Amino acid sequence: MKIQKFCFLAILFASISSYSAQDSQGFAYTFTPMIEVAETSVKSQGMTGTCWSYSASSFLESEAARISGHVVDLSEMATVRYTYPLKAQMYIRLQGKHQFSAGSLAHDVMNAAKGWGVVPQSVYTGLKKGEKVHNHDAMDKALKAAVDTILSKPSGKLDANWMVTIDEILDAHIGVAPVDFEYEGEMYTPESFRDYLGINPSSYINITSFTHHPFGKSFILEIPDNFSRGEFYNVPLDEMQRAVEGALAGGYTVAWDADVSEKGFSFTNGMALLPAEGEDGKLWKEEVLEAVVTQESRQKGFDDQTTTDDHLMHITGLAMDQSGNKYFVIKNSWGQDNLYGGHQYISMAYFRAKTIAVLVNNEAVVRSLKAQ
Repeated sequence: MKIQKFCFLAILFASISSYSAQDSQGFAYTFTPMIEVAETSVKSQGMTGTCWSYSASSFLESEAARISGHVVDLSEMATVRYTYPLKAQMYIRLQGKHQFSAGSLAHDVMNAAKGWGVVPQSVYTGLKKGEKVHNHDAMDKALKAAVDTILSKPSGKLDANWMVTIDEILDAHIGVAPVDFEYEGEMYTPESFRDYLGINPSSYINITSFTHHPFGKSFILEIPDNFSRGEFYNVPLDEMQRAVEGALAGGYTVAWDADVSEKGFSFTNGMALLPAEGEDGKLWKEEVLEAVVTQESRQKGFDDQTTTDDHLMHITGLAMDQSGNKYFVIKNSWGQDNLYGGHQYISMAYFRAKTIAVLVNNEAVVRSLKAQ
């Protein structure tokens, strides 16, 4: 049975760093860095479904450092606070015939940055006094109960002020969103702080690769968490992989949306592999022969729903293993307690088969295409 909603995993660990994955029998995958792009520290999303905010906020932190040189820890929960009312609004407008959950996508962070701005973690933590770990279980249940009650229309019609209820729940659980704040001796609004960091939310593009829509065109990707109807530019699989490698080579990072339900995706071992038929038993015991992933096999996984939208992460580098195989290096949001301090090495086979989409700077895509 396929397990869904890996974005909800709460893994709160301490840090340890290494460059080899070794099992109890002594076999080790050894990695040599090829590209390492600047990133901020690994965080934990706690008991929440907000991987989308953690991954894309981390992405924006790298963008800020690249563009303006400012190294900042952005508030993931401030973006959550802005986005949840929009999710409620869509759910109400569609009369409940739409998903209402904690999940969203990377472009929703860009939408928040464009429509409201960004704030530093020091200004808005989303935690109550005494709390150290995010746990949105009660908040998510309260929000879902609220929108369903609103839709039941006790008075026979929608209350014009129904959004007040949503805001009250969010304010009680994660706090009131700041209007202005002080940072390093200067006053900012969320909008002016975004501009101070040099972030232009319109500079980013979603890219995917599926054959049920034509290549070279954008379409609204049919996944439940795409509540905001974001468009994705559709390209052939090889081109999507080259775009990510080209972005890294140019000093850009990439936000990554993927299926992480496979046996070969292991946070503990710090890797993601896609074993060929009959190779599953070798996982974490010896070097694994991986499946050959084609455009057709990738599409089949999406169509039969063995590839689904589970979790968002942040691609920050490229590495090579002991046999010369390339891997993307990703920064997860499940804490730091694995072999690589919260990072994982994602094989190209896994990336090709299990990627739902990536979000990248437009300029990086243009550069990678020119380099072909």
